[in-house]
Amino acid sequence: MKPEFQALPLVDNSGSHRFELTVNHATAFMEYGDRDGALALFHTEVPAQLEGQGVGTAIVEKVLAEVERRQRLLIPLCPFVTSYLKRNPEWQRLVAPAYQRWFQG
Repeated sequence: MKPEFQALPLVDNSGSHRFELTVNHATAFMEYGDRDGALALFHTEVPAQLEGQGVGTAIVEKVLAEVERRQRLLIPLCPFVTSYLKRNPEWQRLVAPAYQRWFQG
């Protein structure tokens, strides 16, 4: 994650079932929900004015750290999260067992 995003807080907007990261007055978010005892990550969205700046990576990394802090497993249903996990296999330890096969081979 770029240093300029490290100090920005990840907000759990539980009423809307999404994690939010606000950068320069624009908010990126990741929608989530509980499924089979794990945290399912459904969709990540970065506003157009923030695209290409590393904001998507920052929110994914912050959410993964939060999932780990909560001692939860995750179900990566969002293609952006799945892509990140394939590039960063050290985070695959958080993936629920039934979904581990997506990252094998």
